[in-house]
Amino acid sequence: QVQLVESGGGLVQSGGSLRLSCEASGFTLRYYASGWFRQVPGKELEGVACITSDRDTTYYADSVKGRFTISRDHAKNTLYLEIDSLAPDDTAVYYCATSLTFSKSCALEGGRVGVPYDYRGQGIQVTVSS
Repeated sequence: QVQLVESGGGLVQSGGSLRLSCEASGFTLRYYASGWFRQVPGKELEGVACITSDRDTTYYADSVKGRFTISRDHAKNTLYLEIDSLAPDDTAVYYCATSLTFSKSCALEGGRVGVPYDYRGQGIQVTVSS
């Protein structure tokens, strides 16, 4: 059974850093493309970072470049999102997502289950205080 379980969220002060984890089970993460999305209530899902199976090539939304880092620990089968210089605008529910159908490319669009990623975690709240 495929599962993605996020952890590492919480309340952080503005300017601080955070690392979100997404532990995968039921499949081998490094063989597929994965991504991180976030959503603020009342707004659309926003893709922030994704990673492919091609030497873990990474892509970022322009809005987060330089502050967000997506990575994978193959031994732990876990996806990470490191966020630096947190700002109140980063407050959102963050979701990890993975495909089991594509690997050499990844997408920052969509974010709902099946669009385009096949599986998504339950989401984790990140709140940045000013």
